[in-house]
Amino acid sequence: MAVCIRICLRSLISAEFKRKLLIPGLCNLNRKLWGAHRSYSSQVLSGKTVRIGCASGFWGDTAVSAPQLIYGGSIQFLVFDYLSEITMSLLTAAKQKSPNLGYAPDFVEVSMAPYLKDIKSKGIRVVSNAGGVNPHACAKVLQDIAKTAGCSDLNIAVITGDDIMSQKVSLAEKGIIDMDSAMTFPKTVHSMNAYLGAGPIAKALDLGADIVVTGRCVDSALVLGPLLHTFKWKHDDYDKLAAGSLAGHLVECGAQVTGGIFTDWHKVPDWDNIGFPVVECSDNGDFFVCKPPKTGGLVNRFTVAEQMLYEIGNPSCYMLPDVNCDFTDVKLQELQGHDGGAVLVFGARGHPHSNNYKVSATYADGFRTTAVAPVAGPKAAAKARKTVDAILKRCRRIFKSLKLEDFSKVETTILGTEEMYGSLARKEFEESREVVLWLAVHHQQKKALQLFAKEIAPAGTGMAPGLTNIVGGRPNVSPILKLFSFLYAMDNLKVDIHINGEFAVSYDQQQALPATDHVEGMQYPAMQVPVGGSNTYRLEQLAYTRSGDKGNSSNIGVIARNPAYLPYIQQSLTQEAVAQYFSHLFEESPNTNDRVTRYASEFFTKISENVISIHEVITSDICFIS
Repeated sequence: MAVCIRICLRSLISAEFKRKLLIPGLCNLNRKLWGAHRSYSSQVLSGKTVRIGCASGFWGDTAVSAPQLIYGGSIQFLVFDYLSEITMSLLTAAKQKSPNLGYAPDFVEVSMAPYLKDIKSKGIRVVSNAGGVNPHACAKVLQDIAKTAGCSDLNIAVITGDDIMSQKVSLAEKGIIDMDSAMTFPKTVHSMNAYLGAGPIAKALDLGADIVVTGRCVDSALVLGPLLHTFKWKHDDYDKLAAGSLAGHLVECGAQVTGGIFTDWHKVPDWDNIGFPVVECSDNGDFFVCKPPKTGGLVNRFTVAEQMLYEIGNPSCYMLPDVNCDFTDVKLQELQGHDGGAVLVFGARGHPHSNNYKVSATYADGFRTTAVAPVAGPKAAAKARKTVDAILKRCRRIFKSLKLEDFSKVETTILGTEEMYGSLARKEFEESREVVLWLAVHHQQKKALQLFAKEIAPAGTGMAPGLTNIVGGRPNVSPILKLFSFLYAMDNLKVDIHINGEFAVSYDQQQALPATDHVEGMQYPAMQVPVGGSNTYRLEQLAYTRSGDKGNSSNIGVIARNPAYLPYIQQSLTQEAVAQYFSHLFEESPNTNDRVTRYASEFFTKISENVISIHEVITSDICFIS
């Protein structure tokens, strides 16, 4: 997932307290809550099946997910996804401070340590990308915890090779450019990691690993790897690889597929106990999505459809290192008799993958800080804006006296006035009696922003009345880290697998023929609108939506609530209309319409009342330049 929440529980609760008091208490509570390990027999899928649960969608996800799946999910594999592009850079910074850091400590301390004995006794195998930029350090701590827990015979595998920072100089000399913006290779690269595929994970499991710790890999590989191991799918079983990748894609963000951030959020019960996802997969590639019984959340065809469109861009060519996926014929069928709901997924198609890995690099581009403060009373918005102007004017005068450059960027939002809607903001909110001042500034020098941070508090006594507090106290200054993506030949990457600290084998990625790199999406002609009219509707009345982002690109998926609505949605939601709607968020460009690409399906296929086809969707990529 592309979100990182910088929460490290070791800073909130001492490790000693967790080991002696908190961890045993959680274990006992979860055993009582979930009871004995439940078994399921699938009457929907044919042949051999396997159940995989995902307990984390990002670094900082809830602590209740792992025990929920361990004790209530009847799973054979438990996977954890921790990494986003920015997370890799944060972990790199941590490793630079200490060679023993650089991994996600939550995985070890919160999700593994309390439950290792039960994980072992239940025969659950674990796959996680928690290794970050230091998977060996992560595995070493796990081994120490396993010994303490009496589980020293657990086999822990480490997969390395994704980190290519050692190639920084040679890549710069080769004139590498960003695959989207054509930006030249930055001089301030902070991290560089290739998105590995599922093959090394499957190989580690084949070698007997009970726990697999990886660095950067595509999120869906955490699920596809166990499927390759279990079913022995071949590297050219493209439809099955696409189906397994879709299974991984659906669960990789945890509760996002079980009712989290759902358009109809008001229909989702018990957020406090939201169920985390389980996929039960068959050897023919069909699978269904569900969640443990007696949990909150919701699994239906629309929660699944929303997540299917999350961050995929072109649904006919979702490119992964193991397979290029075509989801345009995917069908979603709701199943009866499952506590909390279940959805059968089938119809994914696959094609040969590229012979390149995608690499995500992050680079430093100055510093930023953000000041946030509530402002109350009559004309609160006007007071907030005048306060912002005064703070910036004062700081610029200080900068000039110290021969410092001006801010490289200033972003101001008065929350509560609908400024984020641009020209569509409702004017009555301008008279709100309570707003929040949000002022973010960028500068190439940290010193300048430290001066800025000191000038926020004086506004409370020397400027507008009603500035009641500064959220979080004096603003902290942090580096700006931006994304730079490019392709890197698979042949140039050496991927190694270690078991229990010893080198085991190198993994060779299978080459695909013919190779495919950057494929343009299918563009369909407009659908005929059957009936005209002048009625106006909000988009949420006609469709479900889901958005996600990678760097400066946002992906928006739109799913018609009824197939009859799709022609009207397609007619209204043009590239030009979307570009115009978001135009106030774009930086100046010669052609705003170039910022939006729409992929829309031409036909709608309906099998029954409980089946939805991907053909009911429109997806758009929106590029924000910064």
